[in-house]
Amino acid sequence: MSAASSRSYHYSVGKRKTAIAQVRLFEDGSGAVTVNSKPLKEYFAGIQIENAVAPLTVANLSKTVDVEAMVLGGGKSAQSDAVRHGISRALVLLNAELRASLKHEGFLRRDARIKERKKPGLKRARRAPQWQKR
Repeated sequence: MSAASSRSYHYSVGKRKTAIAQVRLFEDGSGAVTVNSKPLKEYFAGIQIENAVAPLTVANLSKTVDVEAMVLGGGKSAQSDAVRHGISRALVLLNAELRASLKHEGFLRRDARIKERKKPGLKRARRAPQWQKR
């Protein structure tokens, strides 16, 4: 992270599936959001962009804070959810009064659903081999 790192920030971690997002929220910003040192619109595509910054829209802070996120693991969709979770947790550190609105939207809940492990004798976690009469 560049020269912006010398400013004071609120740090938080967001997770989803196997994706982990380390989020820095800078108070005195202009609304710039970077993910893995790339602009948000360059890193994510489509609905993932709105999904990642949804907490900022709920809190009406999309033009007054800067966000830097480092994301690793998972796919793009899970990374988008991890960034959303990290931004939400950082916003609560910034202003505790935002907790109720973010919790109502479900942004503070860690979605713990992960891929179920494959079981022996099965093709996948639950898919059994097709039964054969003869």
